[in-house]
Amino acid sequence: MKNSECTIHIMFKNRCINKFRKEKEGWILTSSNGTIHPCTAEQMVSHLLPALAGIKGPHVTVKVEPDKKIKNQSSNNIICNSVG
Repeated sequence: MKNSECTIHIMFKNRCINKFRKEKEGWILTSSNGTIHPCTAEQMVSHLLPALAGIKGPHVTVKVEPDKKIKNQSSNNIICNSVG
């Protein structure tokens, strides 16, 4: 799977905190309130590493979904609230 073929969710319990997608222009961060920001690969990794290392707490997880599951939804219309 390529990084442009999936969506990365940083979750707190069952709630999505941040969502990252790789677009043609670069990485896109969608926050829990639906705000969309462009970000660099370095910024994306700086958000992921604390969650992966467990620094953010025991209830913070990272979920990676292939885009085929959510292909019918536009990235501009998805609000990062609850996944799964």
